[in-house]
Amino acid sequence: MKVLLINGSPKDKGNTFLALNEVATTLNGEGIETEIVNIGKKAVQGCIACGMCGRIGKCTFNDDLYYKIWRIVKDGIDGLVIGSPVYYGGPNGSLCALLDRVFYSLGPDLQYKPGASVVVCRRGGASAAFDRLNKYFTIMNMPLVSSQYWNMVYGQTPGQAAEDGEGMQTMRTLARNMAWMIRHLNTTETDRPAKELPVYTNFIR
Repeated sequence: MKVLLINGSPKDKGNTFLALNEVATTLNGEGIETEIVNIGKKAVQGCIACGMCGRIGKCTFNDDLYYKIWRIVKDGIDGLVIGSPVYYGGPNGSLCALLDRVFYSLGPDLQYKPGASVVVCRRGGASAAFDRLNKYFTIMNMPLVSSQYWNMVYGQTPGQAAEDGEGMQTMRTLARNMAWMIRHLNTTETDRPAKELPVYTNFIR
């Protein structure tokens, strides 16, 4: 069993990493392999809605960051955790640009895999950013993993997140809940809910 964690902060070892690392360490203790991917500081290409991924099976912008995540997902994951700092009440824009492409091109591979988001902020905006990230999961038939509180940690300067005792406990609870859910949802495709043919209601024709 494996969980992919995406660090949406340009700071590889900042407070968002500390929060995700707390999740990863607890998952490891539950016998689940983890891999943290940092998006880094390079510019990230956004989705241009070209539809090529539906024809070739991956995003036409085959940059290193996207391809690394594509390969990990294709190799097989059992859960996904996305972490981001809060910028103006929302997640990092570079992270959202990446996620738009990942979820659009890898939707079938992510369905029914437990997902969770983690946000880190100095003071405010955490719940709005948390809600924004969760929308990726809720449009893709992915069960949301909850915790004892919303998945948020507080900290401004690097390392301060470790001082948020409640936030770090929330991360550990999240990890244990994800491990529990993965074990109980470890089913084959034949065990999944039946799907109807999609219906699209467009009001402007």
